[in-house]
Amino acid sequence: MLRPDGDAGDALTARCEVEVDGVVVSMVHSLQTGTVALQLEDGQIRRLLWDRPDPSVEGWCDPSGCSVSLPAPCTQTALCSIGGQEHLLGLTDRSHLYAGDTQLASNISSFAICNNFLLVTTHAHSCRCLRSTGSVAAAALASGDGQNDRDLRRWREDLESSLFVPQYTRVILQGVVLSSSARRCGCSFNGTKTLFYHLNFIYDHNPKVFLENIQTFISELNSTNHINLFLTELKEEDTTSSMYPRPDGSTLLPQTGGPKKVDVVCDALRRTMETLDQNKYFLSILTSHVKKTVPELEIALQKVHELRVKPPESPGSVSAEEALKYLLSSLTSIDLYDHSLGTYDFDLVLMVAEKSQKCDPKEYLPFLNMLKSLEQNYQRYTIDKHLKRYRKALQHLSKCGDGCFPEALQLVKEQKLFAEALRLYPADSPHYRALSCAYAEHLVEGRQAEQAGLLLWRCGELTSALQAFVSCSSWRNAICVAQQIPLPPEHLALLARDLAVKLSEQRRHAEAAVLLDQYAKDCEEAILALITGACWEEALRLIYTHNRQDITETNLKPALLDAVGAQNAFLDAQVATFTRHRSRLAAVREHKAKARLDMLDEEGLDCPDAELYSEASSVMTTSKYSHSNSRISSRSSKNRRKAERKKLSLKEGSPMEDRALMYALSELVTTVDKMREEVSDLLRALVLFQYHRQAEALQLAFQEALQMMEAAVPEVWPEGPQSGQTPLTGPNSTANSIMASFQQQQQQQQPPASQQDADFLVPPKMRNCIKWKLSILT
Repeated sequence: MLRPDGDAGDALTARCEVEVDGVVVSMVHSLQTGTVALQLEDGQIRRLLWDRPDPSVEGWCDPSGCSVSLPAPCTQTALCSIGGQEHLLGLTDRSHLYAGDTQLASNISSFAICNNFLLVTTHAHSCRCLRSTGSVAAAALASGDGQNDRDLRRWREDLESSLFVPQYTRVILQGVVLSSSARRCGCSFNGTKTLFYHLNFIYDHNPKVFLENIQTFISELNSTNHINLFLTELKEEDTTSSMYPRPDGSTLLPQTGGPKKVDVVCDALRRTMETLDQNKYFLSILTSHVKKTVPELEIALQKVHELRVKPPESPGSVSAEEALKYLLSSLTSIDLYDHSLGTYDFDLVLMVAEKSQKCDPKEYLPFLNMLKSLEQNYQRYTIDKHLKRYRKALQHLSKCGDGCFPEALQLVKEQKLFAEALRLYPADSPHYRALSCAYAEHLVEGRQAEQAGLLLWRCGELTSALQAFVSCSSWRNAICVAQQIPLPPEHLALLARDLAVKLSEQRRHAEAAVLLDQYAKDCEEAILALITGACWEEALRLIYTHNRQDITETNLKPALLDAVGAQNAFLDAQVATFTRHRSRLAAVREHKAKARLDMLDEEGLDCPDAELYSEASSVMTTSKYSHSNSRISSRSSKNRRKAERKKLSLKEGSPMEDRALMYALSELVTTVDKMREEVSDLLRALVLFQYHRQAEALQLAFQEALQMMEAAVPEVWPEGPQSGQTPLTGPNSTANSIMASFQQQQQQQQPPASQQDADFLVPPKMRNCIKWKLSILT
């Protein structure tokens, strides 16, 4: 090691000598860490400990303590940090780039280190800039892809990097100056333009810092054109995620919710420019209005009109003609004309029309003259209707007096603005009543008769409200309206009978009985309705309330015996169907398991068809139906479930027979489980009238049905391997059977492919908490 000679300033003297076991072919020093690495002719790497009182040499080792050597002698070496560890990079004469003993790439012509960046030139005529601090650099070099497209520069000749220009974003390649993206943090406007960076990066790099220094940003630009360019390139896209990935370990979180990025930047720039010099930055202020996600064209046009009415006196200010010409260059003239018309300012409209080349004076002048002749509110209504701003048009038309109400009502019907119209008129006005009637007609057409009845009842149209309530069987509201009219008693009784018939058809027997008993004054018909609906206790209450015990013998007891017979027959049918489906499901599963094992035995474990057939129980022909699923994605959930169930067929041999059987079994369990309350009520009535034998038989049959179905649940919906499959291990197991069992277990652990799969793969829940049994029958 040498050092300057103290006596002779231009001479060097030896400080010390260190012996190295081998021939040193190159030496490299890191200015950041102070490390010195030696490369020997056989590829070994040595670390020179030169900053100690007694310098020495030691081997180069990785974090695990293993020695590291270069696979081949390298003509160029450099030290850099990759993934937080210091590595010696070496480039051989065969274009192989190594990091220690690991090859990074095989097409590198030269490389250089600049701070935390690695620049390489390749034989593909490209220069790539990669972060050397992260582990992605090695992966990017190995894959042949840059970290992103912005890290890649191409040319036509084979060039090699010579040196970097310190503190600047350029690298010299054999005399050619190439802009590099090594210094990403240089977020100046001119820098981003020169390097072809997206201008959104100026904000996206650090939004908080940008907004805090927005005045400095404007002052340093000091150019309306540059500010306009920045505003016009604004997008909601976050360039630090899509184009310029952040460094590893970055903690800057993306903004979620709240105002949109474009609106935030436009508002912040506009407020600052208005504070600094509104006249100087007038065009940029207009751009900030136009560029927002919902363009504020009316505000921009109004500012141009104010500029025309009161021109600024300061020199260099923008004139109204120049501002309007700028807006016309940014937007289509038709759009600008329509928006100017929406300001109701005819001077502004004429100014825009005169500057536009697409507006014909023969068309817009007669139209404007016609508008000027109208009353102000009707004028604005005509303009808004022309611009298809129907809500605003309705607001203006509602102020035009009673004579324009028919036109307003027609507009409301055409554009379905009923809710908006009701808010514009007093609730006690005839206009409000007419709008309510029109709204009710619209609701009735949309099968919302109950809401229509509420509107009509509210505005005093009782007869129409009664008709609406009756049509939708809203009997409580109908009775209230009928008594408010009021209807004569005989008419009220007739209305109650009509409503009772409708409710009985809808199996709402208890409600029908209330109407017959309280309003039609026909207790016998009310009791019969309750008996028909199996409301035994309520029927008994009315029997004793009206002293009609005769109905007990003539109607109630026979109905109880009929109900017992019907319940027993229904239970027998459900149990028989459940047993048949359960047996068939076991047979289908056994057949498919046997077929899968036969294929494995014939073709061997490596047969690709074996894996496909292992899913035959559910997926053999799924592709046949998968295309139909895509066509029903836009349907309602009810129709979608109906279309999905069409795929399930109980026909023997169908591709999805096992799933169809599971679905049918689930429906049977749910149906029988829902009978708990109905059977409990029937048992109580049977016991009351001494029908012990029939009650005991029904309770026993229902209990056995529930127990049988509950016991079958683990078999039909197994949590683990299916009961019919071959065990994983055992004296009778073969290699093929073990592999088949393992594959089937893997399939069962996979999540369901659709909501329909989840519906029948999950066992139905039985409501064992409901107490339905009678202890006096056991």
